[in-house]
Amino acid sequence: MSQCQSIVNASRSKYLWRSQNLLIIAPQWLIIGVGLLITERMNVFDRIRLGLAVGVAKTVTAIVKGLKLGAASVLPGEVSRRIHPRLLPLLFEQVKQGVILIVGTNGKTTTSLLLRKILEDCGAKVTHNATGANLINGLITALLADTNLVGQLKTDYAILEVDENILPLLLKNCRPRYILGLNLFRDQLDRYGEVDTISFRWKQAIAPLPQNTTVILNADDPTLSYLGQNLSQKVLFFGLNEPDRYLEEIPHAVDSIYCPSCGHLLNYQGVYLSHLGDYSCPKCGFEKSKTSIDSQEWGQILIGIYNKYNTLAAGLLAQEIGISRNNINATIQNFRAAFGRAEELTVKGKHVRILLSKNPVGMNETIRAVNDIKMQGHSSTTLIVLNDRIPDGTDVSWIWDVDTEKLVHLGGTIVVSGDRVYDMALRLKYSQNSQEINAKPLYLIVKEDLQEAIQAALENSPSEETLHILPTYSAMLEVRKILTGREIL
Repeated sequence: MSQCQSIVNASRSKYLWRSQNLLIIAPQWLIIGVGLLITERMNVFDRIRLGLAVGVAKTVTAIVKGLKLGAASVLPGEVSRRIHPRLLPLLFEQVKQGVILIVGTNGKTTTSLLLRKILEDCGAKVTHNATGANLINGLITALLADTNLVGQLKTDYAILEVDENILPLLLKNCRPRYILGLNLFRDQLDRYGEVDTISFRWKQAIAPLPQNTTVILNADDPTLSYLGQNLSQKVLFFGLNEPDRYLEEIPHAVDSIYCPSCGHLLNYQGVYLSHLGDYSCPKCGFEKSKTSIDSQEWGQILIGIYNKYNTLAAGLLAQEIGISRNNINATIQNFRAAFGRAEELTVKGKHVRILLSKNPVGMNETIRAVNDIKMQGHSSTTLIVLNDRIPDGTDVSWIWDVDTEKLVHLGGTIVVSGDRVYDMALRLKYSQNSQEINAKPLYLIVKEDLQEAIQAALENSPSEETLHILPTYSAMLEVRKILTGREIL
């Protein structure tokens, strides 16, 4: 028997479910079974409400999907939560090996998918909010999708991507087994505010959790490193130890270069990405936490240094669960990207790579990855799509914190589109400097219509090169629908 299967079998042997042969039969369209004892503490009334909530949720899901009204990734959770307000904690309690929460500004979807693949490759049954619906109702919907009609959830692990702003709300009533914090950057300032505020709320929410909760944080992020140093639970850190990958200079779109302990300017030996790097405080002695793994011994998934962080995060958590390095490495080598996250497609004989770019740090890193490929002569055309809808954030002023000058400097063809196409075009125009030495010619194409923009980008991309598309979140969904003919959400 493999090590993975031993872990899964051991977890399953701990949980025995009892039945009480009680069934309540509702109308034919809604069969509610109540009788499996979900937890010892549930009374009969709770079981009835749970059965009703599950039945209604599954009916709503069937109707929405049957009528092709969407993916039903949120509405079932909203409706069932009204029937049973404590539904989410009850579902949490049923996950055999515990719930894994993955939080942070960037990287949640890719990290979650990699961790899920590692666990599934070892034979574990995993529940995951794969649609990316990361607010409360989306989490409930994802868990309900794997329950039976009586609300029994038979799953070894639940991996839940969680919006960084709702983590404190979630932890008021729910008890995860693991919390994985990836990073904190400014993102959608109209919704979230500054990173220090979010970190403070996280600490207040995590501190009361049981001592058997394991917290895994990014040591290269000063805010998260300081958070971990002030928690009483078991805390592990991941981060880079590769000075050869330092940026030449600290980007101007940084968020946390001041000491979270005393407020003094941090002394950086080097930065890998935005404010993530090797640092110490010359005033109070605060410094980067010691990492639990050596990044130089690990490979990575996909392209970009941000995916090295995602790999380390998932790998460290998997090791903590008990998965061997050999099994983890096997999954890393065969990993395929999530939708829009370095996802690769072939369209009309052209190679296309979609790189979600939804905030200054994320877009700076995608530009860095695209430029690396450009300098190798494998890409000359880029499509940027900027929307300002609710999933993107209605304030697009963040584009002025993006180092678009670096993309413009290498020239080639840049096509722009989206709801705020002219804002993006203006940003690129201001990025051009006629006096800049060695700047290459830039061909800028502005298209209000997204379909026309995609067509122009494909036509201007040589067949032997890769067309890179940098969209915001809602734009990414639109781009994929045009390219593949299928909706995700």
